Amino acid sequence: MNALQALGEALLNVAPARRAELDLPERLIDALDAAQRITGREARRRQLQFIGRLMRDLDAAPIRTRLAQWADAPNAEKARLHALERWRERLLAEDDALDRLCAERPAADRARLAALVDAVHAERAHGQPPRAYRELFRALTALLAAAE
Repeated sequence: MNALQALGEALLNVAPARRAELDLPERLIDALDAAQRITGREARRRQLQFIGRLMRDLDAAPIRTRLAQWADAPNAEKARLHALERWRERLLAEDDALDRLCAERPAADRARLAALVDAVHAERAHGQPPRAYRELFRALTALLAAAE
């Protein structure tokens, strides 16, 4: 019962638009909305108990799964961006990185990527704004997105 109450409390932190995706019963949605408006500590505790009681009638597994997916989405995006950054830094620092990238991603436009890497080195040598550096990131983003 405490686990269901904790799950109900976790639902309080979910935006109403996302909550609508969960297909929750109207009575539970009303109870969640009421809990968000309650400011008194004891009244809120009783409302959370009521939410836990309403949660008993539901299958909690799909709700837990969906909440976990929503929690992991930012981490997956961070990991994707870090992978892109690592490839960009490798391309700029290692001579054989372009060969490894093209071997891993056959759809890569080797000539364009080589030109962008050269442009980044030229930008850095002349102290220019990082336009090619950003363009290289966009090219890698498109390449890795196309592979997925």
